[in-house]
Amino acid sequence: MKAPKKIRLTIAAALLATMPLGAAPAQAASLDPMMIGMSVIGGFLSYHGTLKEMLAIGNNVDYQISGLKQDMETNGEEKDEKNRAVVDAVLTRLTQHGEYALHVNSLPFLWRVNANDTFNASCYPTDYISVNRGLVRALHHDEDELAAVLGHEMTHGLRQHSAKNYAKAVAESYAGMAIGSAADNLDWQKLNAVVAYAIAKDVTLPSELEADEGGFYLMTTAGFNPGGGAAAMARMAYYLTYETQDISEYQDPFEDPDAPNYNDHPAMADRIKRLAGYMTTYSMNHVTVENGKDVLIDGQLLLTADWDAEYNNTTENAYLIAGGIAKALHDKASFADWNFRADKHGRRFYLDDSRVYEKLKKFVSRSHAETKLEELVRAAYANPKDKAAREKVAAAEKKRSDAWQSIRSKALDAKSDYVKQLRYNADRYSDNGMAKEALFLMERAFAAKNPDNVAENYAIRGRARAVAGDYEAALADADHAVELDSANVYNFLNHADVRRMRGEREAALADLDRAQEIAADNPFTYKIRAEIFNEMGEKDKALAAYRDYWAKAPKARDIPDEYMKDVDAAAYEKMKKEREEAEKKKAEKAAKDKAAEETEKKTS
Repeated sequence: MKAPKKIRLTIAAALLATMPLGAAPAQAASLDPMMIGMSVIGGFLSYHGTLKEMLAIGNNVDYQISGLKQDMETNGEEKDEKNRAVVDAVLTRLTQHGEYALHVNSLPFLWRVNANDTFNASCYPTDYISVNRGLVRALHHDEDELAAVLGHEMTHGLRQHSAKNYAKAVAESYAGMAIGSAADNLDWQKLNAVVAYAIAKDVTLPSELEADEGGFYLMTTAGFNPGGGAAAMARMAYYLTYETQDISEYQDPFEDPDAPNYNDHPAMADRIKRLAGYMTTYSMNHVTVENGKDVLIDGQLLLTADWDAEYNNTTENAYLIAGGIAKALHDKASFADWNFRADKHGRRFYLDDSRVYEKLKKFVSRSHAETKLEELVRAAYANPKDKAAREKVAAAEKKRSDAWQSIRSKALDAKSDYVKQLRYNADRYSDNGMAKEALFLMERAFAAKNPDNVAENYAIRGRARAVAGDYEAALADADHAVELDSANVYNFLNHADVRRMRGEREAALADLDRAQEIAADNPFTYKIRAEIFNEMGEKDKALAAYRDYWAKAPKARDIPDEYMKDVDAAAYEKMKKEREEAEKKKAEKAAKDKAAEETEKKTS
C-alpha cells in the first residue's frame, strides 16, 4: 500500500547514509573501467549476501513476533471490535481459501489492526501484516476492497519482496558508491538522488505492480468480488485527495503524472486502469466500466451507477457492480447457470444471495434493468468470442496454479536444514501460545521428504497439540517421540511440558529427572522444574531449581523477580536498573517522536 511520503524513501535514505558522502578520494581517476567492473562484481556479491540474510530473518518466528510487538507498541492496538473483526474475516478467508503456496523458508501469515489513523497497510519480511485502522475506516469496512488491499500485502510476502527489494537496493547503492569513488568532481548530492530514484523506480515500483496483480488473483480465488481492486484504488484516490486530515497523506489531484518524482508506487489512475483490466479479462472480456460510473456488457450500457452512502461512492459501486457480473460470467459455464426466473408476482430473480452480488442486484433493481441484464448475459454467452476467451483464461489460470504447485513441490523436496527450522519456528510459536501456527508448520515438517529428526517432530507436535488443548493426542505424540529416541534430552523436556500442561506435575518432574540424567548441563531442565515447583507452591524447591538454572545459564533474564533477588542479589539490582533505564529511554523516544510528528504537521 501507499505509505506517507516521509516514509517512502526510508530504505534508500538509510542505505545512502552508509555511503561516503564527502568529496571523492584525491587519487580517483575518471571512471576507471576496472573499478566499474569490480563494482558490478561487488554489487552481485552484496545482493546475494544481503538476500540470504534477509530471507533468514523472514524465516524466524522471533523476528516475526518482535515485529508484531513493535507495531503494537508504536501504533497501539486497535480496540474497536468491528475494525478487528472485518480484517480477521477477510484475511482468514484469503489465507484459507485463496490459491497460493508458501516457500519452505516462509512463515505463516500473522496480522493485527493497529490504532494508526493513516490510510496504510504493510507486510513485513516475516509475513506479519500490519493494518492501520485508518485504512479499515476509510474503506468503510468493505470486505471486497479490503480483500484487494490485503491480498496485495500478502503477495508481497508470498513473493518475498521485502527481502529481495532490500538486497537489490543495497546492490544499487553499492554500485553508486563504486561509481562515485571512480569519478573526478562528482556531485554526490545528485548521485544520491539518482540512486534513490533508481531504487524507487527499478526496485520497489515493479514489485508494487506485481503485488496488485497477485492480490487480484488471490482475492478472486478466495471468492471475493473481482471489482474490489479497482474500487479500492478509486476509494483511496478520493480519500487521499478530499477527506484525509493528515497533510503527509494528501494527494494533489492536479499534480502532473508525467513529472519526475520519487514515488515508489504506481500512479493511482494507472492502478485503477490495470485492476479494471484484470476484472474485464476475468469476465471473458465482456464487462467494462466507463466514465467511472457506466457499467457495460460487450459495449452495451447496462446501467449507470450512483452513490448510496454518506459520501460519493459512485465509482466504487460501478466497479463492484461490474465485478459481480464478472464473477458470475467467470464461474457460470452457461447462461442457464444464472437461473433467471420470475415468481407469480412477476418479480425477477437470478444467481444466488451471496454478498458478492449485493451491489449488482441493488442497482439492477434500482434501475429496473433485470430484463436488460438477462438479454445482455444471454448475448454474452452466445458471442462467438466467448469460447476463445474462456480457453485463454483457463490456460492462464492453469499456468498460475502450476506455478504454485511448483513452489509446494520444492518445499516438500527441501533439505533437512529447512525442516529443522520449521521445527524450531513451530516450537517458538508454542512458546508464545500460538498453537494454530505451530501445528501448521509441523504439518509441513511431517509432509517433507527429508524429515531431519522424526522423533523431535513428534515431540514438538505433541507440545503444540497440548498448547491447543488436545491433551490426549499431545501425550500420544510425546510418548512416541521418547520411544523413537530415548537418548534425546529435548524429547523428555517436551514430554515433561506436555505432562505439565495436562496437570500431571509429578510425572513431569520424573521426566525432568530423566532429562537431567541424559544431559546434566541443559539449563531448560532446571528452568521447567523451577516453574513447576512454583506452580505447586513449593517456594524453597523452586528457589533451589532457579539457582541451578542460573548456574547453567548466567545470562538468563527470565527468572521472576521474587526469586532472582535471592538467586543473585547483585545481578537482580543490575537487571532492575537496566529495565528502568530501558523504560525511561522508551518513554523519551515516544515523547520525542510525538513532538516531531506535531512539528511536522505544523510545518507541512
